Amino acid sequence: MDNNHVKRMLALVTVAMATVALGATASSLWAATAKLRATPKGSPLKAVATKRVNPKLVRNLRSTTWRWESLVGLRWSHSAAPLRSDRALHFWQARVRRAHRLAAHPPHRRAWLCIHRFEGSWGDSGDPYWGGLQMDRGFMRSYATRQLLRRGWANRWTPLEQMWVAERAHRSGRGFYAWPNTAHYCNLI
Repeated sequence: MDNNHVKRMLALVTVAMATVALGATASSLWAATAKLRATPKGSPLKAVATKRVNPKLVRNLRSTTWRWESLVGLRWSHSAAPLRSDRALHFWQARVRRAHRLAAHPPHRRAWLCIHRFEGSWGDSGDPYWGGLQMDRGFMRSYATRQLLRRGWANRWTPLEQMWVAERAHRSGRGFYAWPNTAHYCNLI
């Protein structure tokens, strides 16, 4: 045998051994992950291998997001991710923060607070006007969403919800004319 032939044989043997070693490593990794998937409940290995998300938590985040989006007048957000997934949890956490941030800053907040100063307390339940912006039944039926009306009249809503209902009336073209005297005191009309 010549020297080149020996070198070629050694190269082939080395490649074959490397392939076998790589295959053995891959199969042992597969076996280890299968072992992790098959570990009993409560095992610390299970928590490291897969993280499970409570779908009830994700549903609560989703419903809170939809409540804020309805209040502001936005279309409801949707996610294709399953409720048990980490992706769905992060999606709805981000959406609820965004929706709450939008809802916390009504466009005419200073104007509504000024009108409120001359009207009643946020919990005012005197008939025929309710809440801090003194809304009557017709006003609430026209501009409040069904979710708010299910909770009762304006005296049971948060100040932010009352301001957003007033904002909806303002955007519809009524402006501040639903509160003629107080809007005049506040130099809004």
